Amino acid sequence: MRVAITGGTGFVGRHLAERLDNPDTVVISRRTGAAIDDVDALTAAFSGCDVVAHCAGINREIGDQTFQRVHVEGTRAVIEAARRAGVQRIVMLSFLRARPDSGSAYHRTKWAAEELLRQSGIEHTIIKAGMIYGKGDHMVDHVTRAVRSFPVFATVGFRERTVRPLPVEEAVTTLIAALEGRVPTPTVAVVGAEELELGAAVRRIARMAGGYPVYVRAPIWSIRVLAQLTEWVMVVPLVAKAQAQMLAEGVSEPSPYAPWLPLELRPKLLFDDERIRAAVPEGRFGLEDLRVVKWWKGRLDRGRESRRGR
Repeated sequence: MRVAITGGTGFVGRHLAERLDNPDTVVISRRTGAAIDDVDALTAAFSGCDVVAHCAGINREIGDQTFQRVHVEGTRAVIEAARRAGVQRIVMLSFLRARPDSGSAYHRTKWAAEELLRQSGIEHTIIKAGMIYGKGDHMVDHVTRAVRSFPVFATVGFRERTVRPLPVEEAVTTLIAALEGRVPTPTVAVVGAEELELGAAVRRIARMAGGYPVYVRAPIWSIRVLAQLTEWVMVVPLVAKAQAQMLAEGVSEPSPYAPWLPLELRPKLLFDDERIRAAVPEGRFGLEDLRVVKWWKGRLDRGRESRRGR
């Protein structure tokens, strides 16, 4: 089975490519020179492939990389390129609570992408995944660096929401099952085996990270304000607006309803110390995480290169 992976250098796509470990696997991303909405480039990349794992996605907008362009126009291009290249099946990674009536553009565009695939006439599986974690993620990574950097950690809302963290290895196992045609429904919800309150999840991560902040409950509106501010000033925001919406809702149940995986395929790994420890990064937040500092360092580097070239 020859597989093409869009978003193949991203968090989940990279793990999928490593698991497949097949020289015939085609990894597609901006880093490999293929824009997600370039139908001709995608058609060439999909040539000879049996199935496409569509893992491309963003959780915040940067410049021309908007939710509309990446999620909607990108999926439209993937479908057209797959049709031209004779691809037999598309497996798309979506979000557990993607829906049209959300106040979040991330949620709405993920749903719009799902609808394009449902209406494509191509055999497909849509995986509506919950919060995925592992080495290089945004969940454990950001909580770790935050609890190491700040004396106070704000949890979202005055009523605790729940999450069911999904290990990236089990997300990849589900993707492979869908690529091989072993998922029986065209849309399926996938979450981790353990459900716990968001604050409890944060405390587990903090314990493994060696951070001991004071925890305070913050109103949802303040987290949304924090998300907007950090999207403006940080290279990778402490929390993105789309993530603030996720945390405000909880990430345990699909919305709208989607069937769960069959029992034999459901994730079984707990959100335990061993898996959290494996995902914990080095370091903490610093000045280098600010956009203005990155811009200034880039300017200095370009100046040095220019002087060396004289």
